[in-house]
Amino acid sequence: MTHVSSHSATGQSPLRTVQVLGGGNAGSSAHVRSLASGLAARGVRVTVCAPVEADHTYDFTGAGAEHVHVPRSSDPASVAALREACRDADLVHAHGLHASFRAVLALSGRRTPLVVTWHDRAYAEGARAHLLRLLERRVAKAATVVLGTTSDLVDRARRTGARDARLAAVSLPGPRHSAEQDDPDRLRSKVRAELGAIGRPLLMAVGSLERHRGYDTLLDAARGWSRLDPVPLVAVAGEGPLRAELQRRIEDEELPVRLVGRRDDVSELLAAADLVLLTSSREARSVLAQEALHARVPLVATRVGGIPELVGDAAELVPAGNAKALADAVVRLLADPERCELLKEKGALQAATWPTEDETVAQVLSVYDELTQPRPLI
Repeated sequence: MTHVSSHSATGQSPLRTVQVLGGGNAGSSAHVRSLASGLAARGVRVTVCAPVEADHTYDFTGAGAEHVHVPRSSDPASVAALREACRDADLVHAHGLHASFRAVLALSGRRTPLVVTWHDRAYAEGARAHLLRLLERRVAKAATVVLGTTSDLVDRARRTGARDARLAAVSLPGPRHSAEQDDPDRLRSKVRAELGAIGRPLLMAVGSLERHRGYDTLLDAARGWSRLDPVPLVAVAGEGPLRAELQRRIEDEELPVRLVGRRDDVSELLAAADLVLLTSSREARSVLAQEALHARVPLVATRVGGIPELVGDAAELVPAGNAKALADAVVRLLADPERCELLKEKGALQAATWPTEDETVAQVLSVYDELTQPRPLI
C-alpha cells in the first residue's frame, strides 16, 4: 500500500523536507534521488542540499525536487547557505556523518526535527579518528531519529548517545535509464570479448581503488587460481589512488587481472560475469552485493560489517584479508556448477526479502509524519 503524507490528506499545507547530502557517497546519493522521486510523487515538497556536481550526476531536479548548491564543507558560508535552505522546512533529513554535522550546525537554536541516516561508518586513523568519534556523538545526540542501514550502525548510534535509533529500510534503486534493449546472450558475449574473457571464466570486482577495498588480497588470491586451465580473468571496475600501485603489481607478477577504470555499465559487467568478488575490509549495506544477487551471479564476499545480515546464506563468505580462503572459495565454485546454481536461486530468494523503493519511501514518510503531525492535547 502506498503511504501518502497525512499533511495533505487533512488539508494542511504539504510537508516540506530538506534532504542534506555531502555528495561523496554514491549509495547515499542514489538513495536520496530515489527518496526525492517517491516523496515528490506523494505530494511532499523536497529540497536537496548538495554540491552542484551531485545534481548533475543524480538529477534531483528531474526527480521533482528543488536543488540548492551547498558545498561539501562545514565552513561558515556553507553552514549559512544550509541554514537558509532549511528556514521553512518542516523536517530536515541528513545522510552521512559530515552532512549530518552540517545540518546540526545549521539547525542550531531551531526546533526543526532532524532525521539522520547513517549509510556507512566513517573511518579514520590517529587524531582524525578521535575527531570523527566526537562528530558521531554530537550528531547522534542532536538527531531526533537516527536511521541505520545495518544493525551494526543502529547499535553504534545507540552506544554513541542516540535517543531514538532504528533500522532503515533502504532499497537498491533501479536504473534511471532503460537498459539497452539487446539479446542478453549477445550482450554477455560482447562484454566478455571486450574484457578478453572469451573461453575463460570472468570474475568481476567493482569499487574505488582504495586500501579498504582489499584489492591487495584480491591480487594475492589471483595467484591461487593462476594454475587453473583456462586461467580465470579478474576485471576490476573503479578508479582511485591505488591504481598505479595495483597496475605495477599486476605487471610485475603477471597476474590475470585487468583494471578497467570507472564504468557506467556495471549491470552489464555483472551479468557477463561467472562470479562477483567483494573483498572489502569494511562494508555496510553493500550496493555491489545487492546488484550481484539481483543479477543472479554467485557472490564471494568478505564476512564483515553488514554483509552477513544482507546476504544470509546466499553467498560464499570468507574472512577479510585472507587470500587463501578467497582463492579456495573461487576455485571451489568454478569447479562446482551445481553449487553456483544453488547460490543463484538462493540469491534471488534473498533479494526478494529486501525492501522495494516504494516500501523505503513509505517507511521514511511514516517517520516524517510521526515527527511532524500535531499531537492532540490530553
